[in-house]
Amino acid sequence: MIELVLNVLLVVTSALLVVLILLHRGKGGGLSSMFGGAASSALSGSSVVEKNLNRLTVFTALIWTVCIVGLGILIKVS
Repeated sequence: MIELVLNVLLVVTSALLVVLILLHRGKGGGLSSMFGGAASSALSGSSVVEKNLNRLTVFTALIWTVCIVGLGILIKVS
């Protein structure tokens, strides 16, 4: 039962992480800077929305990590 809950939570957090990471603004050096993304990100400061997006991404990544470790422990014990 716990393994099923962890698997479902892992799938949900994986999909959420993909969406959250894609929502982040490029900070230069990547493909976004090739298309003019570096100039706009350099001119604008970090807003409250960006800080909350960062916090939500980190929180989701922590849940994802706990699910991975929990599933690893459950598989090893079984």
